[in-house]
Amino acid sequence: MRPMIKSSLAALVLLAATTGAAWAQVSVSYDKPDEFIDVPRSPIDRERMLKDFTQYFSTFDKKLPAGQQLKIEVLDIDLAGRLWPRRSGGDDIRVMNGGADWPHMKLRYTLEENGAVLRSGESDLSNMMYQQRATRLSDSDPMRYEKQMIDDWFEKTITSKVAAN
Repeated sequence: MRPMIKSSLAALVLLAATTGAAWAQVSVSYDKPDEFIDVPRSPIDRERMLKDFTQYFSTFDKKLPAGQQLKIEVLDIDLAGRLWPRRSGGDDIRVMNGGADWPHMKLRYTLEENGAVLRSGESDLSNMMYQQRATRLSDSDPMRYEKQMIDDWFEKTITSKVAAN
């Protein structure tokens, strides 16, 4: 490799390392997930669901200004629909009728910048009209209604207030 390319790559790596602390970060934790109102019975399915939510919350780092940290602690989850256990084994079936089976989530959050708390609190998220609203998420995503509810919360509670600061 030519010396100029080597030094350019080294400078790029150094720049990324020194500015990495300025990037926005999102961290997610779960308080007693085995006690949530509505989680899959199978430990594997439960772990998959929590991982899916963690990955989704983590995408908000791209929507936060550099240097901000959003800490989210999920306190409870009630997924859209109701779970119907299958007697013959196999996967349980989630039935959604658009009535009083809307998704609900309770969480605690803290938004910080340079160690100072910008805002914090607890939020009860719900999406009562979950089947009547258009969503940008794929119909094949089993958590699309919950993610839509999370997006609404983030836009209303975090993004709009960040822009106001």
